[in-house]
Amino acid sequence: MSRKVDETAVVAGADSTTERSITVTVNGERFERTVSVRKSLVDFVREDLRLTGSHVGCEHGVCGACTVLVDDEPVRACLMLAVQANGKVLMTVEGIAGEDDELHPVQQAFWENHGLQCGFCTPGILLTTYDFLQEKKNPTSGEIREALSGNVCRCTGYQNIVRSVQAADQEWER
Repeated sequence: MSRKVDETAVVAGADSTTERSITVTVNGERFERTVSVRKSLVDFVREDLRLTGSHVGCEHGVCGACTVLVDDEPVRACLMLAVQANGKVLMTVEGIAGEDDELHPVQQAFWENHGLQCGFCTPGILLTTYDFLQEKKNPTSGEIREALSGNVCRCTGYQNIVRSVQAADQEWER
C-alpha cells in the first residue's frame, strides 16, 4: 500500500526544521546564533564564531584535532552538532590563555619542551592535556600516553609531548 506524500507540505516544513537558534557560552562569552541543524560544532566554532584554533582533521572523531571542552569534558567537535551545544559552556584553545594573552602553564610547557611541530594537532592535545591534568597530578608516562591516545600527531614521536605534559603538571598550580 503506497501513500501519496504532499510534497508542498514537506518543502514548507523543511524551512522550520533546517535551522535552530542556539545560545552558547564560549571562552566566557555568550553567543546567540541561528545555525543549520546539520552544522558540526567545529564548523560552527570556526565559521560562525571565527575561532579557528580548533582544526578539522579526519571528520570521523579519530584524530582529536577538533577537540574542545563542552561543560568541562573533552568532545570531538566534528562529531557533535552545533545544535547539541545549545545552553552549554565551551572552551576552545583560544580560551586557555590567561589575561593579556599570557600563556597558560600547559601552553608554556609545550612551547618550552618542543611538544609541538607543525601545530595542526596541538589545539586538541592542549585541551586534552588541560582536562587530564585537572583530574590527575603526577601522571606517569604511561598514563599520559593513555590520556592522549585519542590525539594523533604525525610530526613527532610523542616523547616531547609526554615531556611537555610532565612539565605542565609540575608548573601548573591547580
